Amino acid sequence: MRQIRAVQAELAEFVADVFTSVPRRDQRTKGDCYLRGLMLDGRRKSISAMAGRLPDGDEQNLQQFVNQSPWDPVPVRRRIAERMVPLIGPDAWVVDDVSFPKDGRMSVAVAHQYCGALGKQANCQVAVSVHAVTDAASCPLEWRLFVPEEWADDTGRRMKTGIPAGAGHREKWRLALDAMDELAGWGLAPPVVVADAGYGQNAEFRAGLDARALDYAVAVRSDVTVHPGRAEPVTPPWSGNGRRPRSRYRQTPQAVAALAAEAGREAFTEVTWREGSRGPMASRFLALRVRPAGVRARRLVQQAAVAREGHWDGVLPAVWLLMEWPQDAEAPTDYWLSSLPEHTPTAELVRLAKIRWRIEHDYREMKHGLGLDHFEGRSWAGWHHHVTLVTAAHAFLTQHRLHPKARTPA
Repeated sequence: MRQIRAVQAELAEFVADVFTSVPRRDQRTKGDCYLRGLMLDGRRKSISAMAGRLPDGDEQNLQQFVNQSPWDPVPVRRRIAERMVPLIGPDAWVVDDVSFPKDGRMSVAVAHQYCGALGKQANCQVAVSVHAVTDAASCPLEWRLFVPEEWADDTGRRMKTGIPAGAGHREKWRLALDAMDELAGWGLAPPVVVADAGYGQNAEFRAGLDARALDYAVAVRSDVTVHPGRAEPVTPPWSGNGRRPRSRYRQTPQAVAALAAEAGREAFTEVTWREGSRGPMASRFLALRVRPAGVRARRLVQQAAVAREGHWDGVLPAVWLLMEWPQDAEAPTDYWLSSLPEHTPTAELVRLAKIRWRIEHDYREMKHGLGLDHFEGRSWAGWHHHVTLVTAAHAFLTQHRLHPKARTPA
């Protein structure tokens, strides 16, 4: 009983702190009630089901708090992030997206699109998230609901679901950069950004991280082309007539898969990156310095150099190419590009590239344990309120696991 009272007191302190921006006391009380509902046992975490399990549960009050109440979820998420980042001490921020299968076409931002939860095209919502992670703990910091193109000019559905006028269609990689810009405005910055190939393959996403001076370790596909790190552009002699020729790399860039094959299996060495539930996690890796090529990548580098210095010398920036070739595989299986410094050990590149596993743990806990995908409302505000409340519940549980008697950071 003493332990239960201690946890209740800890939750009350947590709610008082993270919901301090919510002006009305009764709304903060409903927030406390909703969080308890999310954390209680029970397979379904809809408002109706939670209200039935809570001794102080009032379905109408909870519905109003989540779907109609005008409280702003952004300051709540900010306070959660401000608490959790110093508590976790993240090794990286991970960018990813998560899907929510839906029936019908009236839930906010729903569309027939790729649904990761089902592994196929299906009717669903998709959200982009940014997480602070270590191998021991993690927590979502920010969310962006992806608005498909078909919703951009659908006035009827936008009005019925309450989508703000400024919330139009933006690519997921842009939403990820938007989220990191907001986090930067809160005084938070990542040690390094990690993402899968859905983001890392995009030269504009990588350029956006470079422009923000954020290091990254992002997955790419095997067809990404690069020049060797030692390659240098050559400027052809000028005849004296016409425009001066631009500096160019003489050799055709290679796909990263071709570089791996050229290096050969014997060039890969075993690296262990963490201790798993069944023993050490290890595979074989090779890290090389390369210069990402491709028309789009080249243009982005040129634009950035001209904007910064007024000209471009034709040199593509060097980054790490990390490749994985498991012992029992016939060919390399995974590739990453990283802007981390040249002196970074291969083992550190591997550890960071592989740290994405942690947010799968987040998604499982938030979906299966905290009802992230159980929200039955249709509105923009309701979705953001629910996701923020689930984030708060997840943060509280993470805090309690790490430091059962944690107090508000100064």
